Amino acid sequence: MTLILLVKKLYQTQQALQWWSCRQSLKMFLEAEKIRDGILQESFTIRRSLELLPGGNLDLSTSKTQELLKRFDNFHQSLVQLSDRLFPVYIQDNFPLAIQHLLEPWFTSHSQIYFHLDMPKSWRHESVDRSLIILRTLEELLKISLPEVLTQVSIYICLQQQVNLGKLVLQITYPDISTLVFYKNLPEREYICKTFRFLTSGKCFCCINNLSLVCYLYW
Repeated sequence: MTLILLVKKLYQTQQALQWWSCRQSLKMFLEAEKIRDGILQESFTIRRSLELLPGGNLDLSTSKTQELLKRFDNFHQSLVQLSDRLFPVYIQDNFPLAIQHLLEPWFTSHSQIYFHLDMPKSWRHESVDRSLIILRTLEELLKISLPEVLTQVSIYICLQQQVNLGKLVLQITYPDISTLVFYKNLPEREYICKTFRFLTSGKCFCCINNLSLVCYLYW
């Protein structure tokens, strides 16, 4: 009986890690698509515009100069965003700020959702590899937990230090019980928790509190 339970647990962990690996592979694929369709196309357009300039004529019109500057600024901003997605800013120096910076695109793309962050001003030293796992876990939990349609949802995120443990709380409050039940029963959430526990030797679990789904991460 013990052997059967052990095999079952190993199989579940394997499923969770395979799911996590597929998600990260998909993320890299989408990043590559963004580079091909965005940054590379923009760099080609800028280069082509420069090639079409009359030879030896540097007397550019104001409008042409502004157009090239705008394209270059967009190109530079795309590179900054790509760099931040691949390796989040502040992750080596200030973990609370790294979390806030990670969430900034969510504030813009989900303006109908109320976000409340409770972050300490300072934090202990955190290894980069562990910080990345925590940020990716938070990101994946948000991705699978937020409705695609506009609806009233509020999110509370709290980072705390308890003696030698780090603690991150993600609380998502839904507008009604049916929405809560739907997102509560998603198997992907357990995949995320299992992967987090395996990769960090920490704890990850979720529970229900009224209309809120609350996820706890300890490491």
